[in-house]
Amino acid sequence: MNDFYSEVEAALNVLRRGGVILYPTDTIWGLGCDATNEEAVKKIYDIKQRDDSKSLIILVAEERDILQYVAAPDLAVFEFLAEQTRPTTVIFDQAVNLPDNLIAEDGSIAIRIAKDDFCRHIIKRLRQPIVSTSANISGQPSPRFFDEISNEIKQAVDHIVQWRQEDKTPAQPSQIVRWKDDGTPEYIRK
Repeated sequence: MNDFYSEVEAALNVLRRGGVILYPTDTIWGLGCDATNEEAVKKIYDIKQRDDSKSLIILVAEERDILQYVAAPDLAVFEFLAEQTRPTTVIFDQAVNLPDNLIAEDGSIAIRIAKDDFCRHIIKRLRQPIVSTSANISGQPSPRFFDEISNEIKQAVDHIVQWRQEDKTPAQPSQIVRWKDDGTPEYIRK
């Protein structure tokens, strides 16, 4: 099995070239790319056979990263996130500095601050957020473990990360909230 740092390097090489990776996240296995690269984002929609009107989640490494991709976020969201015990994705209004095909039709973007070391290393070294979407064809069940990912997905990506493939720790998708104008969360998925 490859070591952590060589896998980070291999993933970065693919992401910098506009490729798509299959990688472990702080929730379930995901498809990822440089979230600022419109062509790479399109590849993910193609792999998932998903309409680009259904937006994707992006991962950032730090709270301050959100400020680069959301116009004037409500700072109360950071207190809310600090209280959460499980991975939480927040849908923010007024996305900025991201490709049109990544931003939802209503101008929003879903962002999660990654807690996983592997994801955080990639994001920090790439100096860009990365897309995170379940490693499945749209409409099919999300794979909980690497060995549940279909061959169709594995063959469609540019790189399969060799890190944590044997991990059978129970995983679940993140909870998703939309941050409302009144400074409160509306739970979309608990």
